[in-house]
Amino acid sequence: MDNATRESAQVSTPAITTATDTPPAAAPLRLAVIVASNREGRFAPVVTEWFLSRAAEHDDLDVDVIDVARVDLPTALSFSPSDDVKAVLADVSPRLAAADAFVVVTPEYNHSFPAALKNLIDWHGSEWHAKPVGFVSYGGMSGGLRAVEQLRQVFAEMHATTIRETVSFHGAWSHFDVDGRHKDPSGAETAAKALLNQLTWWARALRDARSVRPYGG
Repeated sequence: MDNATRESAQVSTPAITTATDTPPAAAPLRLAVIVASNREGRFAPVVTEWFLSRAAEHDDLDVDVIDVARVDLPTALSFSPSDDVKAVLADVSPRLAAADAFVVVTPEYNHSFPAALKNLIDWHGSEWHAKPVGFVSYGGMSGGLRAVEQLRQVFAEMHATTIRETVSFHGAWSHFDVDGRHKDPSGAETAAKALLNQLTWWARALRDARSVRPYGG
């Protein structure tokens, strides 16, 4: 796969399975992986596919990929959205609501995170409440960490709990070969394992809490 093909590729979406008859404590955790970039020529699919391969090692996770490039929401928020907007929300909102946890895969644009991600966040409210959020970031020298620090403030306002551990790719383009494989994965895999371990702990704890008492955010 050459660079142009790799960067314009779509992110594959794993199938979601549900376990409606399984007790909450034993049911798989539903993880929504949010691809935060819709920029032309984006590198997001490469980083996302790498993270999905790490998440696939957790057999207690059902993963759904929500790609902002496929979520066409207007930037003007409305209490009376058009039928077209309602159709978009009818697809994405239930998936966010069903999630027990989120991982945001984000680049850093101009010391911040992409506008498309903020738009997705702002169109929703209770879908984020009392759920954990982890971050996989990438960029140049900062590795996307400035975007993550700002997102922590945003998600706190949305009554979500952010995970301390992150995965960060500094100079991300140099870390992967033309087929999207990480050239030296040991450090990144260790970071991903720590993130997923913390995320699943919080996801179970908060899901159990919500099942006992609805969150009053």
